Amino acid sequence: VHLVESGGGLVQPGGSLRLSCVSSEPMEAMGWYRRGPGERNELVALISMGGGSTKYGDSVQGRFTISKNNAKDTIYLQMNSLGLEDTAEYYCNAVVGLKINWGQGIQVTVSS
Repeated sequence: VHLVESGGGLVQPGGSLRLSCVSSEPMEAMGWYRRGPGERNELVALISMGGGSTKYGDSVQGRFTISKNNAKDTIYLQMNSLGLEDTAEYYCNAVVGLKINWGQGIQVTVSS
């Protein structure tokens, strides 16, 4: 399975970005984790590619929205009201059966 992430970059505090992750094949669930400087992996958001149920990390609830396009095996992460604390490497995650797949990561930097 090959996951391709895009959409990261530099944004000012209060700004928005949209991340995308394309899978090379259909997955059961996909999502995003992140790791800030000197921090552990943190759940950002997950989505079931079947029913569409979602789960968010506490720190992004209400600011980030995860969505999907099954026809394109793609998920999106709309990130609004970005703060300095959202600076991190963001990793796409995709699960099918017992197999967990990871993207290479994409940097999001929030800075003035």
